[in-house]
Amino acid sequence: MAKEANNNKPRVKVKFLNVLLVLLGADIILLFAPGIGMLNAFLSLDAFFSWGALVVGIILLVFGFKDLYQKQ
Repeated sequence: MAKEANNNKPRVKVKFLNVLLVLLGADIILLFAPGIGMLNAFLSLDAFFSWGALVVGIILLVFGFKDLYQKQ
């Protein structure tokens, strides 16, 4: 019971959809990043497609981290 009295941190809730957005954005960046992406190492992808996928991945990361945690 002494531990419960000393715990002053507020509880937080993690949104599941935002976690999925973060994971999807990170995967897209790792796969399609120009020059260093995993698919660019094996396939000859167009630079426009690679940069577009990189921008989409960054946008997904931003939206995923935007409201990831909610106070309860």
